Amino acid sequence: MDLHLLELSDQEIARRNSLDEIRQMGINPYPAAEYVVTAHAQEIQDQYQDEAPRWEVSIAGRVMSRRIMGKASFMELQDASGRIQVYITRDDLCPGEDKDLYNKLFKKLLDIGDIVGVKGFVFRTQTGEISVHAEELTLLSKALRPLPIVKAKDDQVFDGFTDPELRYRRRYVDLIVNEEVKGIFMKRTKIFQSMRNFFNARGYLEVDTPVLQSIPGGAAARPFVTHHNALDIPLYLRIANELYLKRLIVGGFEGVYEFSRNFRNEGMDRTHNPEFTCMEIYVAYKDYRWMMQMT
Repeated sequence: MDLHLLELSDQEIARRNSLDEIRQMGINPYPAAEYVVTAHAQEIQDQYQDEAPRWEVSIAGRVMSRRIMGKASFMELQDASGRIQVYITRDDLCPGEDKDLYNKLFKKLLDIGDIVGVKGFVFRTQTGEISVHAEELTLLSKALRPLPIVKAKDDQVFDGFTDPELRYRRRYVDLIVNEEVKGIFMKRTKIFQSMRNFFNARGYLEVDTPVLQSIPGGAAARPFVTHHNALDIPLYLRIANELYLKRLIVGGFEGVYEFSRNFRNEGMDRTHNPEFTCMEIYVAYKDYRWMMQMT
């Protein structure tokens, strides 16, 4: 055994061995070729109609669970929009004599966390669940580290990924296994977008001001210090952006705003590390009444 494998867990070693076998089959998932996606999980769930013509789709996502039952199996696929069930049969996936794609790749070498592409058609199972009947399966990326398996039964969650330290240090894992976390990110983006639309509709201009400043100003805070090698001068990460916004007003703009990253080298907590996002609005002689209503 290689010395570097001694530092890996049994699951990590098994996954690397599976990767070697996958490559021996002529499949190299690093990097995978471009895979064209025509539909997403939530779109399929929302738009599928039983009486509609056959809907052929191409989807891609991460394998979150598998239920292997001989010649037919199910797996749950998670993409950016949500999860959907995939139904796989050996003879549909491998219509010829060679059944290795199902018997070997899918049943033995595929793991939870792997990213695959599926081509097939949408249907509703006997239990009423909208699913994709797979006709082609493509391994797009092999996960070499196992995911924490979160189980749910009767609205109770078991083995959840809940440790705060791990969740904040491994946010990518948190996003994969805790579905509600992704919603927080999406809500944040939508809030910012709605604010932009509000100001843009009223003639305000979104601008960018310098992040590196020769003199930190606009607030009383300790700055981060760096050095500009080409100019041989010290520079500071901004602690506020208001002075530059005021200069734009002096220059003739009636209203400007900016979503800025400010950096203050003092104190930290769960949401400030020690960077924070600030929205600054400056106006010249526009009507202030709507701003008063916002505050």
